[in-house]
Amino acid sequence: MDSTVTTTAGTAPIEGLAAALPDGVVVTDEATSDAYRTDSASFCPAGTPLGVARPTSTEQVQTVLRWAAAHRVPVVPQGARTGLSGGANAVDGALLLSMLRMNRILAIDEVDQVAIVEPGVINADLSRAVADVGLFYPPDPSSWELSTIGGNLATNAGGLCCVKYGVTADFVRGLEVVLADGELVRVGRRTAKGVAGYDLTRLMVGSEGTLGVITQATLALRPAPEPALTMAAVFDKAADAMTAVARIMASGMRPSMMEFLDNASIRAVQAYRDMGLPVEAEALLITQSDRGPLAAADVAAMGLICQEQGAADVAVAEDAAESAMLTEARRLVNPAVEKLGATLVDDVAVPRARLVDLLTGLERISAETGMRIVCPGHIGDGNMHPTVVFDRGDDAAAARAQQAFDAIMKLALELGGTITGEHGVGLLKRTWLRKELGETSYALQRGIKDVFDPLGILNPGKVL
Repeated sequence: MDSTVTTTAGTAPIEGLAAALPDGVVVTDEATSDAYRTDSASFCPAGTPLGVARPTSTEQVQTVLRWAAAHRVPVVPQGARTGLSGGANAVDGALLLSMLRMNRILAIDEVDQVAIVEPGVINADLSRAVADVGLFYPPDPSSWELSTIGGNLATNAGGLCCVKYGVTADFVRGLEVVLADGELVRVGRRTAKGVAGYDLTRLMVGSEGTLGVITQATLALRPAPEPALTMAAVFDKAADAMTAVARIMASGMRPSMMEFLDNASIRAVQAYRDMGLPVEAEALLITQSDRGPLAAADVAAMGLICQEQGAADVAVAEDAAESAMLTEARRLVNPAVEKLGATLVDDVAVPRARLVDLLTGLERISAETGMRIVCPGHIGDGNMHPTVVFDRGDDAAAARAQQAFDAIMKLALELGGTITGEHGVGLLKRTWLRKELGETSYALQRGIKDVFDPLGILNPGKVL
C-alpha cells in the first residue's frame, strides 16, 4: 500500500477518541508520543504521530480502530519496539497503538498443552510460567527478556531454539484479531488438528500489523525438554566452522541450539562483559543437545565432526551454569555490537550448503565498501545476522553502510536465500521484497492487503 494516507483527523479531534475510552488510554503529549515513535532499527524514518493509545482490552482496541476507520487515521500497532526493521515506526498523523498493557496470561492448559495469552506478554515471562508446570514454549528470540508475544507474532520471530523446534508460526493454534474496521474475528482453533477453511492464522503471523491487530493468541506448548548439554568449538577459520555445521546437520543429528559467533562478535561480547571467550578465535560454534541421557553422545558426535573439520578446541560445559553462560554470550551479541558504533542489522537466511559462499561474499562486500561487517547468527538453519558497523555522525560512512547492506541483500538472493529470516520487512527491507517475491506474488500480496485493509490505514508504508 502507499505510505501516504489521507487523514481527516482535523475534523474529528483525537480528544473525541480519548473521551470514548477510560482516562489515560489515549495520550497526546509530545514527550510520550516521541518515546513511542521508533523501534530499535537504524536507517528507518519515523513520522510525527497524533498520539498513543494504550488499551487494556479487546473492546478498547475495537473502539480505536472504529474511530480510525471512520476518520481515515493511520494506526501503527506496536509491541515492545525491539524490532530491527522499522516495522513499528510512526508515520505522520498516525495513532500509535501500544499493546503493552494487554499483558495477561489468560490460561495454561496442561491437558491440551496450550497457553492463551494477550499480546503484551513478555516472551520470557510466558516461558517461565509454562516451565513451572512442566511445559515448554520454544520460540526464544535473543530479545526474549524484552520482546512481547504480539511482536513475535507480528514478525514470525525465531530464536536460538528454532533449529530444532521451529519458529513462532509453528506454535500458533489460533488468534483473536481486530480488523481495520473494528470488527473482531477469531481465526484458527484450539485443537491440535484442524483443516477447515483457508489458514488465516498463518497469514496473520508475520504480517507486521498490516492486516489486523492481534489481541489474543492460543499457543501450542511442548513437554519440558530433558536436561541439556552445551558444547563450544573454537575455530581458526570461520569457513571451517560453517562446513562443520553443514556436516552436523547432514548427519541427521538434531541439535537444540547451534549458534555462530565470528571473531568480531566474540571480541565485542568479551569487551562488553568478561565471559572468558577466546578473543583470538576466528569463529566460535555453540551447540546444544537437550536429549537428557543421550545428550552426552550427541555433543561428543558433534564435537568429533568439529575436530575433523579443524576445530582448535572443543569443550563441553561442565554444568548448567557454564551452559547458561555460553547461551548468554550469544544473547549479548546485539547490545555488545551496538557499543562498536552505529549499526545496520541484517538477517538474511541462505541454504546451509551456501554458508561458506555467504561468508566469502561478505568479505568481498566489506573490502569493496570499506565497511566493517560483524556476522553472528543462527547458523543451524542458515539464518545469519551480518551487521554493518560504522562511525556515528559520519554521513559518508552511513552512505557506504547502506551500500553494503544492499549488497548483502543481493547476495542472499543470489545464493537462493531470503532477505529476512526473522526480523521482518518493515521499512528497512521494503524495497527488496518485490525483488524476492517477483511481480505475480507481489501483486497477490497487495491484493490480500486490500481485502483486509481497504482504506490502507493499518501500518501504512510497511512491508508492501
